[in-house]
Amino acid sequence: MTRHASERRAGPHPNAVLGMLLIVYIFNFVDRQILSILAAPIQADLGLSDGQLGMLGGLAFALLYSTLGVSLAWLADRTSRSWVITISLVLWSGFTALCGSAQSFWHIFLARLGVGIGEAGGVAPSYALIGDYFPSHRRAFALSVYSLGIPLGSAAGVLAGGYIAAQVNWRTAFLVVGLAGLLIAPFFKLIAKDRRPSMETTDATDAVRFRSIVVTLAAKPSFWLLSFGAATSSMLGYGLAFWLPSLLRRSFGLGLVETSHFIGAVLLSGGVAGISLGGWLGDRLGSRDRAWFAYVPACAFVVGVPFFAAGIYSGSARWAFVLFLIPQAMAYVWLGPILSAVQHLVQPFARSTASALFLLINNLIGLGGGIYALGALSDALTPHYGTEALRYSMLYSLALYAVAALFMALAGPRLRRDWHV
Repeated sequence: MTRHASERRAGPHPNAVLGMLLIVYIFNFVDRQILSILAAPIQADLGLSDGQLGMLGGLAFALLYSTLGVSLAWLADRTSRSWVITISLVLWSGFTALCGSAQSFWHIFLARLGVGIGEAGGVAPSYALIGDYFPSHRRAFALSVYSLGIPLGSAAGVLAGGYIAAQVNWRTAFLVVGLAGLLIAPFFKLIAKDRRPSMETTDATDAVRFRSIVVTLAAKPSFWLLSFGAATSSMLGYGLAFWLPSLLRRSFGLGLVETSHFIGAVLLSGGVAGISLGGWLGDRLGSRDRAWFAYVPACAFVVGVPFFAAGIYSGSARWAFVLFLIPQAMAYVWLGPILSAVQHLVQPFARSTASALFLLINNLIGLGGGIYALGALSDALTPHYGTEALRYSMLYSLALYAVAALFMALAGPRLRRDWHV
């Protein structure tokens, strides 16, 4: 038995590591998504416009989250992925707690920058750690399980934030969820250990060189098409997720707790179903033809548009809930297939950095631009539509899914040529 094989048997079980990564990712999205349900009381307390609120939800978080993610992922490839994730968890949880002490727009803007700095080191190294623990034929499903942290964390964030804000205030909500994340950090480091092939070969040494990874990905059209397709869809996905609570309160007349229940149930039901479906279809169809790793998300985006439109335009909260379930599922289908495909465009030693470069494009455009764009468009439409401006801002933005589907359709054939391992 080789030393490497012995280490792999002696290490933690892959499912245990995946479970801890999932828990950390849940806290990632609790801290990220809680702002959406607290938007109304924060807006009233600090006197913010929709445009400023959009900056808090998007640009303030995404600016350093996206750019620092590349450097921290490269560091994780060179050192310890589990340590980078642990330290990141401590940082973003601490800054989340600090959001509760904000007294002005710029106070909370800077605190959200801090949350972004912390979360920059969490996701890409987690993708790579999953790639180290799970073989190719199980990777899309494992990444889908990890991605369940998005709907689970988002739902937990809006439910916990809405309840705590209703019972106490929005400041306490930030404090509670931030401190909870800090308590998880030592347990994560205790269970999640690094596992990767020996880095003594020439290929491995070359793969961790940042310039080499960039050159490799830049030469692959599928990487750009997948990245811009995901980014375009994320503009709509993040925008709708952030502004839907405000829409429910303005256009449907729901209260804070009712809104948190509505959003939490939609995110949980639709999100879990969509992510699970995407991972299953990615592994099943992608094993036959790698192009399906891109075709599956393309089909999901097309299916989701009419249901989103009907739900947004509906005049009934009950009908809107039913209509949102299907497109909410379709919005998450892309995660397992696309994240798995990006992992297969580079050598194993470069997975963190490759994932971070993908996330740089996805989050800087999708997260940084989407939330602000929908808020700014709502401000621009207000003179014409009044209190219904946000509704029409969302309806017009659905065109982004058509663009995303086109990018994915074009990426499919190119994945066959660009696939590495």
